[in-house]
Amino acid sequence: MIEPGSGFDHQEGIFMNVTEALNSRYSTRAFKPDPVDKETILNILEAATRAPSWGNTQPWEIFVAGGEVLDRLRKAYIENFRKCVPGKPDLPASQQWPPALQKRMEEFVGKRFNSLGIKRDDKVARQAILEVNYRFFDAPVVIYLCMDRTLTNWPLFDIGMLAQSIMLAARQYGLGSIPAYMLAIYPDVIRAELEIPDDLSIIIGVALGYSDTEHPQNKLKASRRPIREVARFKGF
Repeated sequence: MIEPGSGFDHQEGIFMNVTEALNSRYSTRAFKPDPVDKETILNILEAATRAPSWGNTQPWEIFVAGGEVLDRLRKAYIENFRKCVPGKPDLPASQQWPPALQKRMEEFVGKRFNSLGIKRDDKVARQAILEVNYRFFDAPVVIYLCMDRTLTNWPLFDIGMLAQSIMLAARQYGLGSIPAYMLAIYPDVIRAELEIPDDLSIIIGVALGYSDTEHPQNKLKASRRPIREVARFKGF
C-alpha cells in the first residue's frame, strides 16, 4: 500500500521527489470534471499544514468548497462578471508594478493569447477567456485561505507558504492547481456561501482538480528567469 507522503503520483503511477513536484507543477487553467474525494483533500491539507509560520502561530483558517456549494459560487461569480460588478477583494491587488515585472506579465499574457490563436483586437474571444477565471477554471474544488483581519502583512508570508505546500502536496495525488486573485474577488459571495466569519479576511483561493492536459489552456508553461540573474552570491 502506498502511504501519503511517499512521493507517489497516483495518477501518473510514479514516485516523485520534491524537485520533480516543483518542476511538474503549473497553473492549471482547465480542469477535468472528475471529482476529488474528501479524504484526498484532507490528506493534502494535513501534509500542507506542516508549512512553517511565525512562532508556530499557524494563522490560517481553511474553507473548502465543492459540489453544489461550489456550483452556486460559480453561478454567482459568472452573473457578477457579466453584469460588470466590480470586485472588492479583502486583499486588494497591486495597482502598479515595477517596469520589469509589468513587462514579464505582459509578455506571458501575450504568449497565452497567441497560443490560443486569439488576436489582440479580438475583444469577444478575450472576454470569453477572462470568463474562465470566474468559472474557477471549471475546477471541482476551491480551497480558500483566510486569516484574522487584525493581523498585519507578515502572516501573508505564512499563508503563501501554506498555499505552495497545498499545491505541492496535490502533485503527489496527480492533481493540478492554480492560486488566483479572481477566485477571491467577491468575498461577500464567498463569505455568505461558506459561512466565513466577518473577522476573517479571505486572502486567496486555490483551485484544485485533475488537469485537462490536452486542453490548449494547459499547453503553455510559463518560463522562469535564469537563476544566475535572480540570485546574488557573496563569499562563495
